Amino acid sequence: MNVIRFSDLCASGQAAGQRVFIRADLNVPQAGDGRITEDTRIRASVPCIQMALDAGAAVMVTSHLGRPTEGAFKSEDSLAPVAQRLSELLGRSVDLRANWVDGVAVAPGQVVLLENCRVNKGEKKNDEALARKMAALCDIYVNDAFGTAHRAEGTTYGIAQFAPIACAGPLLAAEIDAIGKALEAPKRPLVAIVAGSKVSTKLTILKSLAQNVDQLIVGGGIANTFMLAAGLKIGKSLAEADLVGEAKAVIEAMKARGAEVPIPTDVVTAKTFAADAVATIKKATDVADDDLILDIGPETAAKLATQLNQAGTIVWNGPVGVFEFAAFENGTKVIAHAIAESKAFSIAGGGDTLAAIAKYGIEKQVGCISTGGGAFLEILEGKVLPAFEILAKRAAH
Repeated sequence: MNVIRFSDLCASGQAAGQRVFIRADLNVPQAGDGRITEDTRIRASVPCIQMALDAGAAVMVTSHLGRPTEGAFKSEDSLAPVAQRLSELLGRSVDLRANWVDGVAVAPGQVVLLENCRVNKGEKKNDEALARKMAALCDIYVNDAFGTAHRAEGTTYGIAQFAPIACAGPLLAAEIDAIGKALEAPKRPLVAIVAGSKVSTKLTILKSLAQNVDQLIVGGGIANTFMLAAGLKIGKSLAEADLVGEAKAVIEAMKARGAEVPIPTDVVTAKTFAADAVATIKKATDVADDDLILDIGPETAAKLATQLNQAGTIVWNGPVGVFEFAAFENGTKVIAHAIAESKAFSIAGGGDTLAAIAKYGIEKQVGCISTGGGAFLEILEGKVLPAFEILAKRAAH
């Protein structure tokens, strides 16, 4: 996908002295007292802001935080804690500006944080009048918020239509590159791991990937539905019996292309869903009526690890078992380490996947960790994200 890159504008000197408006993703979790409990997104936004400052630009940054009511600002909606953390990370004062839509005073070499953009009336509906006002604030608009790329809002789409220049920041550009590498021109074999509790929430993803991947590894409750489709008994495990037909269709679509959906040959079961439940390894054909399948078995995990080791590209979305419970984490752990050790280019996304990556300490061995949950899933569904679409359009004209 061809987009203008902010890094190129800075390198060529085009950003010097310009008013740069950065849409970042600073939507971080907070404790009841407003204290930030996890600042990954803020730290991830710093390179783009620093790049703009180093280029001699007048820098404005905004983001949404939480789910505020448009036109009704409350103290808990404020980006004040974010401004404080950004000041610490940048080593300079970052002023917070409220009521900024009609004008912002900012000098070259200065950075200001514009208050929660979702408080502005018309932001979510991408109101044209609001978009034009925001576009008038800047010479260069930079989208560096992949987590919101699947939404066509005022600060993610509208402003990009009307700003003199609209481009992708380093975070967004990295996601565009990784997605292109993994899905548009992948090195084969292309293996996708799609796991989660329900087939229904990931059915469009499974159908989309079935047209493209060489192996589709399913895990969690999704795998149980596929086991039913393969004629296996799953006891009282979480599954969607009404979607067995859809699972069979995915298996057949893969088979028609000479590809496969590996069905577990062994599983780890328990009688109750609890961290201290007794774990029993069984052949997939021996599941009792009162069993709960909570993980893939070691034989299945080893087979999948071998396949991942031979892959050219790996897309990972979802742990394959209840990895939060020590007795049922082996499948996810084995797969995580296999991805880390594989020579394949890997891209991973989704909240639970990121938690597994952190738990097993493999962050540095994953090719690209996608920061946007919903945006990542929509790409796997084969959708074109609005933020990508408008940046590509602007690059073409």
